[in-house]
Amino acid sequence: MATHATGTFNVQMTPQATDDKTAGSTLGRLALAKQFHGDLEGDSKGEMLTAMTSVQGSAGYVAIERVTGLLHGKAGTFVLLHRGLMQAGSFDLTISVVPDSGDGDLAGLGGTLAITVVDGEHSYDLEYTLPDAR
Repeated sequence: MATHATGTFNVQMTPQATDDKTAGSTLGRLALAKQFHGDLEGDSKGEMLTAMTSVQGSAGYVAIERVTGLLHGKAGTFVLLHRGLMQAGSFDLTISVVPDSGDGDLAGLGGTLAITVVDGEHSYDLEYTLPDAR
């Protein structure tokens, strides 16, 4: 049975010096640093690759981030994989826990994370499963 963890997070995205611009698109790379609050208390570090197009509202990104902290009081780390596409203002985002990336109390963690941004504030909903207590 899946469990939900919800809360807010702050994110800092720092552009790295790898922009590659052509007439139709710009490739970029950013360092990520997040602080999670709520049912997940912790930090993450990661990297994002972006493709911005010359069409307003169309873009894509992939990212990997390692989260370290407490999930409903269980300590450990796990990795999230992001895949995002944007077209004409419509956004398709999938964020998944990388299988077998959990350690400590979070070994065996699986699930997906949804992000909501309202008035500049970022919220998350992590739907997850963990193996039965050992």
